[in-house]
Amino acid sequence: MWQTNLKVVLVVLGTLGVYTLVANSIPQVQSEVPEELSFTGEVSIDQLVSAGEDLYNGAGQCVSCHGLGTRAPNLVTDHAGEGTIGQRCGDRVPGEDCKVYLHQSMVNPGVYVVEGFQPIMPDMTRTLSETQIWAVVAYLQSVGGAVTVTAEDIGSSYGDAEGAPAGGSATAAAGGGVGAAGGLDPVAMLEGNLCLNCHTMDGRGVQLGPSFDGIGGRAGADYIRTSILDPNAEAAAGFEPLQGVMPTNFGEQFSAAQLEALVQFLANRR
Repeated sequence: MWQTNLKVVLVVLGTLGVYTLVANSIPQVQSEVPEELSFTGEVSIDQLVSAGEDLYNGAGQCVSCHGLGTRAPNLVTDHAGEGTIGQRCGDRVPGEDCKVYLHQSMVNPGVYVVEGFQPIMPDMTRTLSETQIWAVVAYLQSVGGAVTVTAEDIGSSYGDAEGAPAGGSATAAAGGGVGAAGGLDPVAMLEGNLCLNCHTMDGRGVQLGPSFDGIGGRAGADYIRTSILDPNAEAAAGFEPLQGVMPTNFGEQFSAAQLEALVQFLANRR
């Protein structure tokens, strides 16, 4: 009897050891803690612009579309001979202030769609806080224009956000760490992190990068994991010209559990 019990214990210990080894092999990525930026009368333009620039180029994922000149208008470079966004934003809507236009374009993007482009811009309140949005607005104004965003804009009639204290302190990321949306639900993660803005799945999304349909039959879990963490490591066949478009900060946003849930979900789509 004791021999049988000993075998059971050894099997259990061996199984636990294997699962521990597998768990430890998963990249342990965590979101960085966003840098606190106090939106008071003492906040400097440089602070606003710096935080907004980091968000624009990183966690905000803006460069995924703005910069190609095909899916969305260029913002930090000239577009259609009209100059940078800071130069043209004040003339976009007659009688509307530049910062109001930029803010509305981020929180209610369907209102203003530039001619020649599709209304694919997501509501950025899904991934950025109100303070972070205003920081991005300040950065965009600085690209060729004058920054007029101040602490008083938060909580104003055109910038009111639930839970955002007017003129108080709020968080603005200065290097990523917005946090990946969707919990552990893979579909919610793909939707919440705007993945379907570049990939298609089950008849939804935009065909810019490789489709998620049947991806598990084309690539293994290791390749999918690497493509999320280091998308520039290897371009999928036929998509080489788009290398460098996918954001590289998902390793900072997804937890290890979120990453593995997403990888396994995609790997099983055959």
